[in-house]
Amino acid sequence: MDRLPKFAKELLRFSATHPQFILFGNVYDVLPLPLSEEDRYIPHPLTKYLGELLTIYSNYELVVEYVPLEGFQFVSGKAEIYKEITKRELPDRIVALMEVYETIKHIVTNKEHKCAVLINFGSRMTEISCSRDYPDFMYHMFRLSLQQNPTGNPPTFNPVLFIVDKDNDIPAWYILENPRVRTIPIPKPDFEIRRYIAKAILPRVKGWSELDEDKKEDVIKTFVDMTSGMYSREMLAIVQLAIREDLSALEIGESIRRYKVGVPDNPWAKIDKDKLLRAEEYLRRRVMGQEQAIRRTAEILRRAYFNLSGAQYSRYSTRPKGVLFFVGPTGVGKTEMAKALAELIFGSEHNYIRFDMSEFSQEHTNQRLIGAPPGYVGYETGGELTNAVKQNPFSVILFDEIEKAHPRILDIFLQILDDGRLTSAKGETVYFSESIIIFTSNLGAAQKIKPDMSYEEICEKLMEEIHNFFKYSIVRPEILNRIGENIVVFDFIRPETARLIMEKMLNNIRFKLEEEKGISLRISDKVKEKLYQEIVKDLSMGGRGIGNKLEVLFVNPLSRLLFELFPKEGSTVYIEDIYNDGVEGWRLKGSL
Repeated sequence: MDRLPKFAKELLRFSATHPQFILFGNVYDVLPLPLSEEDRYIPHPLTKYLGELLTIYSNYELVVEYVPLEGFQFVSGKAEIYKEITKRELPDRIVALMEVYETIKHIVTNKEHKCAVLINFGSRMTEISCSRDYPDFMYHMFRLSLQQNPTGNPPTFNPVLFIVDKDNDIPAWYILENPRVRTIPIPKPDFEIRRYIAKAILPRVKGWSELDEDKKEDVIKTFVDMTSGMYSREMLAIVQLAIREDLSALEIGESIRRYKVGVPDNPWAKIDKDKLLRAEEYLRRRVMGQEQAIRRTAEILRRAYFNLSGAQYSRYSTRPKGVLFFVGPTGVGKTEMAKALAELIFGSEHNYIRFDMSEFSQEHTNQRLIGAPPGYVGYETGGELTNAVKQNPFSVILFDEIEKAHPRILDIFLQILDDGRLTSAKGETVYFSESIIIFTSNLGAAQKIKPDMSYEEICEKLMEEIHNFFKYSIVRPEILNRIGENIVVFDFIRPETARLIMEKMLNNIRFKLEEEKGISLRISDKVKEKLYQEIVKDLSMGGRGIGNKLEVLFVNPLSRLLFELFPKEGSTVYIEDIYNDGVEGWRLKGSL
């Protein structure tokens, strides 16, 4: 009795006080039943588990199961008692629900035998019933719960157990203010059950017999910790997957990873180590003038490669590979850094997923991320975030301008950052353990910092602003606590960096013109210097601001000049000077 789970103890205890029960939750799983005399378990589906539980631990003489469209089936005890009470044989294919009710009534009101009836797939009865008297059936069952009396010595009920997916699958009027009906949730396997399952099934994996006792215990502990929150059937599937893919007992963690993410290949294992060692050099090509941010990002990236994120808390951490919080002025490379990371790690920017959090400023918009609740429009399509990660778990996921999201939506990130998983509205669990999570923010950039400040002053001001926002503005310090020390501050674009960005943008213009029109462009140093002097007058808008100025100062005048010269394919256009004529704005002087 001590080794029974809580829900089983509750059922046995209250069978003497309640004639009906509603069991919901983990109803399709395999449940290990502890034998009373021996220190071992026998796995059963729920109906068989309940039958054996009631007959072994509470001396019930007959337990039968009713399945809609199939009728009554024997579960445990003595089948002849059913014939004695109902004058019918098992299996008994009764379809009409009112006949079913009469049969149940005969069983639970008999005074000679201790019996129990399991009504399985109770959530589906309204959908698959051949009869039109479902409301009448439930009404009569409700009346039966009020009229039924305990019998025997000591007195106990002959209970009816509804097995449903969710507790609200039974009409509210049936349960509300009805003390004769008790609702009992059936949870997923706890630590003890998972440990039993591990000890029972891991010996089937290759190499188990060759391990010493300490190694076996370590593998069992790994399995138990990494399968937290999973079903028993999933644990069996993990072992079957390990056997099928020829993984050894010491690789059971890899089998769990493959089961969770659904992808046998691990891009993290294929990353060139030298490439990671030179991560700063690669990032520097794409993000200019952010040495401190690049160095900090590369450190976290190398930590992610060795799967050390959260390792200080647990050896079996399932947190995301890395978590980064980019903060700084607009247009300084925060989004570009995320794209660069995706290409560096996974070889393509296609592994980059972006969510603009300004679109999630209302509380109800969380449904876009995880899906609409059952019964609402869009339930079948799922959530944008859960679908994206399910399709590609190896991703860099960017939540842009996080401060613009509704504070209640931030609750979603608590589970992601802590457990590395998220459950969609459809009940599907997606895992973030192979992804990198990046948040960006402009908090305080417009009011608290100025381009003439040093990087140290900018860091101090922005960190203070972030702490104030999470602790006092939205009162969610737990989110900041989960982000930890992974806040990366971006600097303003400084004049020396502005020149490099300008040169890169001018080269992009040259290459595009040559690739698409076959026209070469030569820009004099004089023009470049004038462009630079105009650009550095205001760098507060960062790289995007430089691009916007170049559009006005160079791209538009260039288009006009090209129409005037109308060069043929293979020609070279020389840009000799730039000036503002005061009437039509900026003009370019050039020739073929």
